[in-house]
Amino acid sequence: QVQLVESGGGLVQAGGSLRLACAASGSILSINTMGWYRQAPGKQRELVARITSEGRTNYADSVKGRFTISMDNVKNTVFLQMDSLKPEDTAVYYCNAVLLRVGLTGSYLWWGQGTQVTVSS
Repeated sequence: QVQLVESGGGLVQAGGSLRLACAASGSILSINTMGWYRQAPGKQRELVARITSEGRTNYADSVKGRFTISMDNVKNTVFLQMDSLKPEDTAVYYCNAVLLRVGLTGSYLWWGQGTQVTVSS
């Protein structure tokens, strides 16, 4: 089995910062990509940022220059540093991972349970 556990969400004022972390554990052979998505009430889940095991990144236009994604390949952990937060960043943030599992063929997509980020104006 595989688990993705997020941490670091909370309440912050506009202009503030938060750092999210997501640790993957379990029967993981290797991780190809990890990413952060978010879902605000009444809206579809959207990509925030994504990083490959080689360090290639891409960001949603709405967060470019404010958010930074990074990954610790040894600890199978992805981070999202969020600066200059805005009320419109309020959402549940989910991490995911595309990974290879021990003893199984093919790639698997796994999701975390989500962490709430609330930015007050």
